[in-house]
Amino acid sequence: MVFHARNQAGMALGAVLVLALAGGAALAQESTNRVAADTAWSVFVEDDPKECWAVSAPRETVNTRGGEPVQVRRGDILLFATYRPGSETPEISFTGGYPFAPDSTVGLTVGDTEYQLFVNGEWAWSGAPEEDARILATLRAGSEAVLSARSARGTDTRDTFSLFGFTAATEEAQRQCAE
Repeated sequence: MVFHARNQAGMALGAVLVLALAGGAALAQESTNRVAADTAWSVFVEDDPKECWAVSAPRETVNTRGGEPVQVRRGDILLFATYRPGSETPEISFTGGYPFAPDSTVGLTVGDTEYQLFVNGEWAWSGAPEEDARILATLRAGSEAVLSARSARGTDTRDTFSLFGFTAATEEAQRQCAE
């Protein structure tokens, strides 16, 4: 299992992106340039180092323990497609807002197609750029993505993301990083 690199600066921007998604806070504007937000997906551009994201928060979140719904406190829950200069295919990643169970995976389901994302702390990625290309095509063809995971504390989570606007957002993020 090999994680392709998402740098620490990019991971730290997750909280900034949530602020910007929630209301375009001045702090977020200082660090990240929001260039598009017409759908469930927003596009952000960071200049140093250059990275461009299509990102969305879930439209629905369900947390269960032992099959029963529970209230839990989670941090930022975001699904990303990250482009870097020269990349044709984005890196697909997910942060669930909690540390994932050790040695677990995150299931990403679109229609009848399921992928397993590898976890590291609060982040999950595909195993290789080739897998990202397959996931990208599946996300572009779908209407919703469901990410299922287990926290280190044993809570099962199911986060549902709308894919309305995903294709346009990823095309814009790719265009922004090609400039």
